[in-house]
Amino acid sequence: MSKKLKTLWTKLHDYALGFPEAYEEFPWGHPAIKVRKKAFAFMTAEDLPEGKLSLTVKLPISAEMVLSLPYVERTGYGLGRSGWVTMTLAPKDKPDLEMYKGWIDQSYRAIAPKTLVKKLDENAA
Repeated sequence: MSKKLKTLWTKLHDYALGFPEAYEEFPWGHPAIKVRKKAFAFMTAEDLPEGKLSLTVKLPISAEMVLSLPYVERTGYGLGRSGWVTMTLAPKDKPDLEMYKGWIDQSYRAIAPKTLVKKLDENAA
C-alpha cells in the first residue's frame, strides 16, 4: 500500500474510533468499527490487490450522490439496497479525507442508538 493510502487509512480508522462507544472487531479478518454490536464502517487495506484501500459505510442520505464517484459502488450481499456503499481507492486516486469523514459520521448516525447521536451532538455544541 502506498504511504498516501496508509496515512489516509490511519486517519479514517482513528476518526471512526473517536465516536461515542465505538470499538473495533475483526469478524472476517477485516476491521469492523462498531457501536453497540452494530457495524457502521468496514475498512480493508493490506490484503486488497494493488495496494488499494476499501471503506464500506451506510449512507441513507447521500448514497445515490456518492455512487456517481468512479471508485464507489453499492455494497454486495444485498446491503446496497439499504444504503450501504463501498469505496475502493487505488494509489492513483485523489483522496478526499473530509468527505470520507462525513461518510463515516453519516453512517454512525444511521446505526447508533438515538441516545448516542444526541450525546454526539451535545459534545459538538
